[in-house]
This record gives sequence, C-alpha cells and structure tokens, in this order.
Amino acid sequence: AEYSTIHSPSTPIKDSDSDRLRRSSDGKSRGRGRRNNNPSPPPDSDLERVFIWDLDETIIIFHSLLTGSYANRYGRDPPTSVSLGLRMEEMIFNLADTHLFFNDLEECDQVHIDDVSSDDNGQDLSTYNFGTDGFPAAATSANLCLATGVRGGVDWMRKLAFRYRRVKEIYNTYKNNVGGKHALIYSTGLLGPAKREAWLQLRAEIEALTDSWLTLALKALTLIHSRTNCVNILVTTTQLIPALAKVLLYGLGVVFPIENIYSATKIGKESCFERIIQRFGRKVVYVVIGDGVEEEQGAKKHAMPFWRISSHSDLMALHHALELEYL
Repeated sequence: AEYSTIHSPSTPIKDSDSDRLRRSSDGKSRGRGRRNNNPSPPPDSDLERVFIWDLDETIIIFHSLLTGSYANRYGRDPPTSVSLGLRMEEMIFNLADTHLFFNDLEECDQVHIDDVSSDDNGQDLSTYNFGTDGFPAAATSANLCLATGVRGGVDWMRKLAFRYRRVKEIYNTYKNNVGGKHALIYSTGLLGPAKREAWLQLRAEIEALTDSWLTLALKALTLIHSRTNCVNILVTTTQLIPALAKVLLYGLGVVFPIENIYSATKIGKESCFERIIQRFGRKVVYVVIGDGVEEEQGAKKHAMPFWRISSHSDLMALHHALELEYL
C-alpha cells in the first residue's frame, strides 16, 4: 500500500505526446518488431525497485526549448530558447551521424540495443570497414527495414548487427563521464576540442535558462544508482540511436547502462513497460517517472505508481522522497 499512490502536483501534459526528435517524427514505423530477445545480463536477485524514466522534458529540457513554450512559461526569452534547442539538436545529430551510424540505422530502428544480436556471428570488428561493406546501399535500394516484415539476407542482417554491436562498444567506452566535465568523452577523441568547447558552452547556457533542471534530475538519478537494490531504466519516444547520443552528451551513461535504454518509437511505451516487466519479473516494485500522458497511461495499465514531473519542485520533491527512503 505504501507504493500504491504517489502524490505529485498535476500539470498540463507537454506540448506533444511524443518527445521524439523532429527529424525522427515523420510517423514511419521502422525496423523489425519481430524479436523480443534480450540477452542482457539477468537482474540481481536482491533487486527491489525499478525506476522507469522518461527522457525529454523529464530529465532534459528539449522539445519545449524548440517550441519556446518553456521560455513562455518561465518568463525567459523565446528566441534564445529556440536557438539553444536548435544548437542542441545539431549536436545530437552530429554525434549520432558521425559516430553512431545514424545515417545507416535511421530506417532500421530497434527498441533495444540487443534486439539484432542473434544475427551477429561474433566476428572481430577491429579491422572491419563499415564504409565499404555495402550495407547502406542495400538498405536504401531494397527498403529492407520497413515494417512490412521484409528482411534482408543473412549477410545483410549480420552487417546490421555489426553496427549495433559497434554502437554498444562506443557507448560503453565513453559512458563513464566524470562529474559535469565529460572528461572521457572528450579526451579520448569522440568529440574534438572545438565541439567539446561548443557543447560545454551550450550545456551551460541551457542549464542557466532552465534553472539547473538537469542538475536536479541528476541528483535523483544518482541517488537511485547508488543503491544496490534499485535500477534506473530509460524509456523514450526518441529513436534509439539519437537517444544514445543524448545520453552520452549529457553524461547520463553512468546511471543508464546501454542495456537499460529502450526506444518506444515503434512499439509505444506500454509495450516497452511489458518488456521490462518480462525482464525483471513481478516481484519488484516499478515506479514510472515522467511528464507525458503516454507513460502515465502505461503506468496505470500495469498498476505502477507514477511520479509526474512538470516543474523543478517535482524534481526536488522526488529527490527528497528518495533521500527519506519513501521511494
């Protein structure tokens, strides 16, 4: 009964029921929905609580920057807000395109990083040339990733799996950012010095405009992460690859291992919740944290308590509840 209801201020739903990036919001149903395999490590037996987080407008402010609605709500300058949102969007897609194969994988979106791993033969990729293996041309000419169930041949599916394996390797290499300075992601060359400085400046400007929204969210995320019996899960309507780029840029990889990130672009959040329940079982307590109607309805259907995030005070109240071990 302690977890049956969480009291949090009600709020209007966000401007859009979907927080997916504009470039990924054309309504296409992408990728294969056939597999539900998830070869991620099984959860520890002492796991007690699973916190399922929304990303945009819950942990980071993004869509409402682009529309100016955040600025209007909090008395900030809308043109400045929109400019920050556009610069942020450019950084996200630059990282996704340059290092995470988004140009290749945009039409082959997956719910989870391991969803095509069964097509991977384990080949050593240290000298593999992704630029000359013929994958993008085959994908474009044959529309092999459409939701009609059409699949490429074994060779093509293996090349797809190779890309997701490399994305996973890159994520795991650069996820352990130190503090707010992102030491590893920049010093090891994922972003060059110029982009590093541009991003640090942009993030500082966004934090100033949003009154340290991300910092408040990170307090709660870090506290949950520090517990041995709790885990953070991310379910976002952003496509998987841009979502991973966001998480890396914002230094969230420490609190969200890549196996704990799900994209609801194709299947919706409710179906993602079902997959998470299947993974962790029904003995643990699930808490959904978000700002939108989709995650609220999904939580209600699965009888999960829902903590609404609509303002800084909601984030502070969440951290306070975690500190006092009410959650």
